[in-house]
Amino acid sequence: MAGKRNSESNGAKGKKSSFLSDPRFKFSLGALFVGLSLMLFMSFFSFLFTWKVDQSFTFQNLFAELEFEAENWAARIGAVISNLFMNKWVGIAALGFPFVLLISGLQLWKIKTIPLGKTIRYTFFFTIWLSIFLGFVFADGSGYLGSGPGGRHGLYIASWMNGLIGKVGTFFVLIISLFIFLTFSFTGFLPWLSRSSKSLAMRIIALIRNRKTKAASLDNSTLAQQAPVTPFLPEDFPITIEIVDDDVSPKTTLGKSSTLNQDLLDELEQELEIARGETPKTLVPSTIANDSDFTVEKATGSDEEASGFAEMEDGDDEFSGDDPLEVFGEFDPTLDLSDYQMPPLDLLEDHKIENTEVSKEELISNKNKIVETLSHYKIKIDKIKATIGPTITLYEIVPAPGVRIAKIKNLEDDIAMSLSALGIRIIAPMPGKGTVGIEVPNQNPEIVSMRSILSSARYQESKFELPVALGKTISNDTFVFDLTKMPHLLVAGATGQGKSVGLNAILASILYKKHPSEVKFVLVDPKKVELTLYANIEKHYLAKLPDSEEAIITDTHKVVQTLNSLTVEMDNRYDLLKRAHVRNIKEYNTKFKSRRLNPDKGHRYLPYIVLVVDEFADLIMTAGKEIETPIARIAQLARAIGIHLIIATQRPSTNIITGVIKANFPARLAFRVSSMIDSRTILDTPGANQLIGRGDLLFSSGSDLTRVQCAFVDTPELEKLAEFIGNQRGYPSAHLLPEYKDDSEPDTFDNDLSKKDELFEDAARLLVLHQQGSTSLIQRKFSIGYNRAGRIMDQLEAAGIVGPSEGSKARQVLYQDEYSLEQYLKNF
Repeated sequence: MAGKRNSESNGAKGKKSSFLSDPRFKFSLGALFVGLSLMLFMSFFSFLFTWKVDQSFTFQNLFAELEFEAENWAARIGAVISNLFMNKWVGIAALGFPFVLLISGLQLWKIKTIPLGKTIRYTFFFTIWLSIFLGFVFADGSGYLGSGPGGRHGLYIASWMNGLIGKVGTFFVLIISLFIFLTFSFTGFLPWLSRSSKSLAMRIIALIRNRKTKAASLDNSTLAQQAPVTPFLPEDFPITIEIVDDDVSPKTTLGKSSTLNQDLLDELEQELEIARGETPKTLVPSTIANDSDFTVEKATGSDEEASGFAEMEDGDDEFSGDDPLEVFGEFDPTLDLSDYQMPPLDLLEDHKIENTEVSKEELISNKNKIVETLSHYKIKIDKIKATIGPTITLYEIVPAPGVRIAKIKNLEDDIAMSLSALGIRIIAPMPGKGTVGIEVPNQNPEIVSMRSILSSARYQESKFELPVALGKTISNDTFVFDLTKMPHLLVAGATGQGKSVGLNAILASILYKKHPSEVKFVLVDPKKVELTLYANIEKHYLAKLPDSEEAIITDTHKVVQTLNSLTVEMDNRYDLLKRAHVRNIKEYNTKFKSRRLNPDKGHRYLPYIVLVVDEFADLIMTAGKEIETPIARIAQLARAIGIHLIIATQRPSTNIITGVIKANFPARLAFRVSSMIDSRTILDTPGANQLIGRGDLLFSSGSDLTRVQCAFVDTPELEKLAEFIGNQRGYPSAHLLPEYKDDSEPDTFDNDLSKKDELFEDAARLLVLHQQGSTSLIQRKFSIGYNRAGRIMDQLEAAGIVGPSEGSKARQVLYQDEYSLEQYLKNF
């Protein structure tokens, strides 16, 4: 009986063994492993992008009927498994699991890959190590994937190690463990590390030697006595030359000698000296009497080339010299006011108020009220943290799994009522984070002074072309942006909410950073009281029309003329860019400062021009399309040539901020407004109606909104700033814009010359000097409109100085020299 039972047992084992070794079983199991690996990889990979919206799915509601579906590529099961592996376990390192399954499946299919044992061992180590390492790097909590890139496992282990041995100790333990694993797992790791270290050390030494050699070669007094320094080989290493065949060029070898033709040897020796960084002997002057007579002469070509500029043909806009900087140096636009001093920060006040810090009691009280209000609606949260800003505290909450974000968003009014606060704003979800943000005003708001903003490192070290320091964000970071990147700014806000202070902050931040030669302001103030403080800086920073008495424009008719003048300036600048073969103002000014553009051909340094309109609504009501059309044209085209617009209004309605205006002003700055409709008009979204006023604003330069407390700068501070600038030596007048004549005005001419243009004689001298009767030449040289230049040309024709029009050709100049012209003008 016993023998019978043993035989039956052995038979069962044999059947089981034969079943496991059956190729069909192996193929099926391999297919299962490969399919699982692909499914896991697909769900894990998509979880990197869909984790925020799929955090509501759990094992409890996996088979429940829900109103919404998972965004994960593997549907609900993929969302749940991905959340388990990547959020609750090991984070991004979980991608190693589908890799092991894939290798296992391929092995069952008898496809040769990495050995399975090594794959499991290496994957196990790197999964654990990478999880802890990512948890260490993102120990403060990035919110990505819910628990950070290292998952809860990595975050917990890293936090435990930080508390036990500190961050430095944790870092060294992780690095040392990695080195130990690589040393025992890969036999070639230590030799490779040794070779790499030596190679790196040799390269560093060679680089240092090479730099020393180049520095020494600049000293002409020791040029002939320099010792040869080889950057890549020891100094005493033998360098000889070998010839393989008479028809083959010689090559450098090491440690083997032969004889060569002397001329060829000299040539190759000179090449080797150059490769070493030495000065070849043929470059050293042969006629040296003694050390004191030693000079190094530099060969020059023609007189034009020696001066740095080659001869120019008529009509060339660019110099063709090889090195125009060699003699003249770069053009510096600030030299006209070289003694100009930038205003000191002492002109501004600090505006500090005591006892403005948010107390611990206030934070705890607000936290408890938020949690209590949410619990009334059966909304549970996992954790909550607070970020204290100057006027707003941001409470970030992590809702429990299964909580819909929209449900929290709908409780905005209830939370505001429980906190008894105005200006509650809920951000659900926070951009780039797996949290919901609740912004709550502080009981004792802090005043952000302009002085503290301008003294910050972010502003002082900024390399922006037109830096604008606006204020502080809710995380107490200084908010600075480049106006040239916006490129135009639309400002809106109800009366008394800080709009004018915001404009002053923008102007002050540019005045503190840019020289008068680099930027000019065109100030439009229909209310006649907001921007008059800047009248003192007219000869430094302001631009105006040639016939304007005041640089700050208050008359609506003058505003229309100024805007059209800016369109003329825009067209003139684009013409300059076209002839200079550049695409934007930065490239053009770089080319002009390097003296590669000819000023005699109309080229000039182009400062940035910033147009500031304080009350746009009043202009639209009085002038309508006359204002909107040039504004829209400038906004569409003027970015590349350095003209930027800042338009402010206290009435952000659709008949003021039209679709044409909004389409060309991607950057918007909204102070508090009275209604949600106004907020949508300015920002395309609600939010500005929930601000608390007094400089509280939302900045939008795209899809994201940034809440900023605007810096406060008072009227006496601005008066001191304008006085400091105005008391310094300025330009003879404000920067003159091109003159604009309305096309509707009759283009007539008085043949008796009783109404000569004031530029008549200057234009005559210009044309005689160039011997070219060109209207565009007059227009470019005197920065005037085409209509006025055409009238001057008609007057010159009537006076007999130029001939009649010949179509597209330039007119004939009837006077050949300036002396005969002066005699004619004297008796004219």
